Amino acid sequence: MTNAEARAEKLSREFDSAFRNRADLYRLFLEELNGELGAEKAEAIMIRAIERRGKEVAAATFASFGANDARAIDEAFLAVSPDGGLMYPTDVERHDDHIAFKVKRCPLKDAWVEAGFGDEKLAALCRIAGAFDRGLFEATGLRFDNVTWTPGHGSGCCHIALTNRGAG
Repeated sequence: MTNAEARAEKLSREFDSAFRNRADLYRLFLEELNGELGAEKAEAIMIRAIERRGKEVAAATFASFGANDARAIDEAFLAVSPDGGLMYPTDVERHDDHIAFKVKRCPLKDAWVEAGFGDEKLAALCRIAGAFDRGLFEATGLRFDNVTWTPGHGSGCCHIALTNRGAG
């Protein structure tokens, strides 16, 4: 293995670890807020905050795109997928005015599963994490649909669809 390959492998592991740390922060914030405010209010607050962050990223990343650029926005999004797409591998279905993808692996969900969370808490954390995507893509004006993981959803993660606002 060359030095560059070893470095790339090390950085990939460190990057995955950073996302797992993000998963731990979501979990800890949710636990603290649950204790103070109750589960429903805690989840709502986290969703609002994380959705706001998605909107902030969209303003910086997708400012040159419009509400009828679903294909271009998603291609840009997939092009910057962490670790060359290895962190969030997807199955993608492309059409002229619509693109849909199924996320096959999520390091956040992986961390929560490994921590032994039950289905209810896992589904809540996935809804919370999915708020980032909603903020990110809805800020562009596209029609956005997202089905986050729930019990019976299978081994993957969320299913996201982006459709041009002007599409039938």
